[in-house]
Amino acid sequence: MTEAMIRKKPGMASVKDMPLLQDGPPPGGFAPVRYARRISNTGPSAMAIFLTVSGAFAWGMYQVGLGNKIRRALKEEKYAARRAILPILQAEEDERDVPGWKVGENVYNSGRWMPPATGELRPDVW
Repeated sequence: MTEAMIRKKPGMASVKDMPLLQDGPPPGGFAPVRYARRISNTGPSAMAIFLTVSGAFAWGMYQVGLGNKIRRALKEEKYAARRAILPILQAEEDERDVPGWKVGENVYNSGRWMPPATGELRPDVW
C-alpha cells in the first residue's frame, strides 16, 4: 500500500516531482580516485643497504674481537695469579711433614728465631 492510498492524497507521478534537497556531485564530477598500488621510486638503493649492513656487521665483529682480547687478558691474569701463589701453597703443604708444625698456625709466633723479613735475598743469613 502506498502513501497515496492510505492518506488519500495524490502521490508523485514521477521522480522529477521530488523536491531538490539532495546533495550531488560538484559540477564536472569528482576527481578520479587513484586506487592502483603506489611503489615509491625514492629511498636507498640496494647497494647502499648492502654496504650499510656490511659495515654494521664488520663493526660488530670488531667489537666481538675487542671483547675476546679483554677476556683473554683477564683469563691470563687469573692464571698468572694462581701460578704466583702456587709455591706458597706448595710450601704450606710440604710443611705438614715437619715435626711440631701445625697447619694454619701463625708462623711468626712459633718461638723459633727467624731472620727478619726485609724482602731481600740474603744467602749469608741462611
